[in-house]
Order: sequence, then structure tokens, then C-alpha cells
Amino acid sequence: MSHSTVATPSAPRAIGPYSQAVLVERGGTRTLYCSGQIPLDPATGELVQGDIAVQTERVLANLEAVLAGAKLSFADVVKTTVFLVDLADFARMNEVYGRRFGGAPPARSTVQVAALPKGARVEIEVVAAG
Repeated sequence: MSHSTVATPSAPRAIGPYSQAVLVERGGTRTLYCSGQIPLDPATGELVQGDIAVQTERVLANLEAVLAGAKLSFADVVKTTVFLVDLADFARMNEVYGRRFGGAPPARSTVQVAALPKGARVEIEVVAAG
């Protein structure tokens, strides 16, 4: 078994002592564990302004970049965890989220949290296998 970190300039740099993702390879199987992404603009490192739909789009774009950095895509995602500051945002987040996953969406947990880094309203982490 081996593991390596994934880092792409197309997604925001980690804001703490962690990797964008860790790729584990074992017996021909590749599993990617992505750290949670918040709606940061990768070019500026600043939180994008806008409602939950805008923030969710940015989070998913960031995750797409990290997945691509490991030569994976949303089709390879098997599990997500969504963190929302307000569950009242669930329907709008779900609408945006649903457009990224086709007929066989991954398993998912969604939880409300008291706060997220930098004042974000949403954070999503994924596990992908390919």
C-alpha cells in the first residue's frame, strides 16, 4: 500500500496543516480522500460572495479540480459529507449538488454545524475510488 498527497493550483491551498487530498493505492485500487472544501476562490484565497447556490457551485468546482488532480471525476465519488451552517439551505444546496451527480449518486451525509471556516455557509468532503 502506498499513499501520496494531491495538490493542485486549480483548487484553494489548504488553510491549515492538511492536504487537499490523499491518494491511497493498493492492489490496483485507487482511493482518494478529499479534505473538505469551502467556497474559496483559488486565485485569491478569499470566500466567494453570494447565496448558498453560488457557494455550493464554488465548492463543487474546487472538488472537481482536486479530483482531476488525481485523474478522477465526480463519476468516481462514492461518498460525500455536506456541512451546512443552516439546514434551511438544504433544498438550494441539494439542487446545485444534484446537477453534478448523474443517475447513480454517491452515498451522502448532511449535517448542520455551528460555524465553518472563514464564514462559509457550506463545506463538502468526498471519497472517490477509481
